[in-house]
Amino acid sequence: MTDTATREFVHNLHELPHTVKDACFRLGKTPESEREESQATFHNLFLHIHSVRVHLRTLKPTLTFGLGLMAMASFVITIITGVLLMVYYKPSTDLAYQSIKDIHFTVSTGRFIRNIHRWSAQLMVLVVLLHMARVFFTASYKKPREFNWLVGLALLVITLALSFTGYLLPWDQLAYWAITIGSNIANSPRELTDAIGITKFFDPGGLQKRLLLGANYVGQDALIRFYVLHVFVLPLALVALLGVHFWRIRKDGGLAKPEDPPGGLAEWGGEMRPVFQPLATKTYGLMALVKGKRPPVNRGPENTVMSWPHLFWAELSVFMVTVAVTLILSFYYDAPLKELANAAIPENPAKAPWYFLGIQELVSYSAFTGGLLIPVIVVVGLALIPFLDRRPGGEGTWFGTSNERSVFWQSLFFACAVTVGMLAFTVNYGWLRSWFPNIHQLWIIAINPGSLLVLIFAAWSLFILKRKDSVRLSAVSLFTCFLVGFTLLTYFATVHRGPNWHFYWWPSQWPVH
Repeated sequence: MTDTATREFVHNLHELPHTVKDACFRLGKTPESEREESQATFHNLFLHIHSVRVHLRTLKPTLTFGLGLMAMASFVITIITGVLLMVYYKPSTDLAYQSIKDIHFTVSTGRFIRNIHRWSAQLMVLVVLLHMARVFFTASYKKPREFNWLVGLALLVITLALSFTGYLLPWDQLAYWAITIGSNIANSPRELTDAIGITKFFDPGGLQKRLLLGANYVGQDALIRFYVLHVFVLPLALVALLGVHFWRIRKDGGLAKPEDPPGGLAEWGGEMRPVFQPLATKTYGLMALVKGKRPPVNRGPENTVMSWPHLFWAELSVFMVTVAVTLILSFYYDAPLKELANAAIPENPAKAPWYFLGIQELVSYSAFTGGLLIPVIVVVGLALIPFLDRRPGGEGTWFGTSNERSVFWQSLFFACAVTVGMLAFTVNYGWLRSWFPNIHQLWIIAINPGSLLVLIFAAWSLFILKRKDSVRLSAVSLFTCFLVGFTLLTYFATVHRGPNWHFYWWPSQWPVH
């Protein structure tokens, strides 16, 4: 009996690697049939967010350019490097800057890890913005994807907040004054309340600033709030919404795409074969025979392949490209680190993070209009797009409706001309305050370059609506105008705004102190 137990123990010990692998990977071997490929998807936590089959259009690089996956990969890289940085970082105004210097100059590979963290965060912001543009221009927000468009918009806001809260943590001059500008943007409603004399009784701008900073100035309270938001609250919210976002993609039938004609080929057992006929057109309810409303109803598996391994390899490729780009940028370009933050010596020019520089340019004309009113209009307008453009057509295709491409180019050139013309006019001739020094502030709030740009873009959109008789084309024109306006304002504030927010053709022309 003892010898039998001993042999059993030795045998189990010998088979230990195989039994552990079988316990972790239920299939236990490379899938060899369609059923086993389906089981590989069902039994894997990370693959289960995918459907068993994926449409061939989904795998085309030019449809999505992998932007959503690239954003996800950037977030994963940011989380991993952020955890490593947390080991050495100290969230204290007395110790934060020195801990960053230790990471940068003393900790082995610390500078490289910090560079990776910063560049992956910057890449994530850029890619999320591009991903939103891709979804819009392929009409991928239409029914039944309206809710997921709202989730994506919330993810964009959280991504911007995540990057913004991390900006303060180095506690250098760049971080301190960038956050000072950001907090002043949050305080922008005070311009309106001061103008109408109700700040003493109603001060939403001051409340926003105090909630953000914990005080009326950037100090220890602000640093600890930004740290908690950056490392815990916002990542948790982002992960939760990402789960909902991926779940909705699957429940809405995958990526948006045009309807396939009946018949065609699909992958069966590793080969492309004709699909079965006829297609299902009914689903059963409890009370009657009804036409189903879910995306798979009335669709067969035409032009599809198994998600495993085709989609898996595509996602892995995008992840590897994202890692490669981040590593290359991190190797050649260091994350900035200026002098220790000093409230007595302001940066000149003090600039917000690049993704808020367009807003800062508008704030220079009117704090309330540029800092609150226009951003709220843009966010609300983006949220309403799926509910105003309800006519089906063009889903999953770049500029898929009639005349859409021409309207895009017309709007692009129109927005470029209007934005550049407005900026050139203000640089050469100033604005109302330059002409009428004693003018009431309410006029400045109501009539400024930012508000005029919004009105001109809205008028152009209504013109397209009347001329083309299409809500989709009207939305394309407005979205294109705001996208071009945001890009040009960001470029202008980044390159051509120097000390005292004056215009310079190039930073090399800035006066030397």
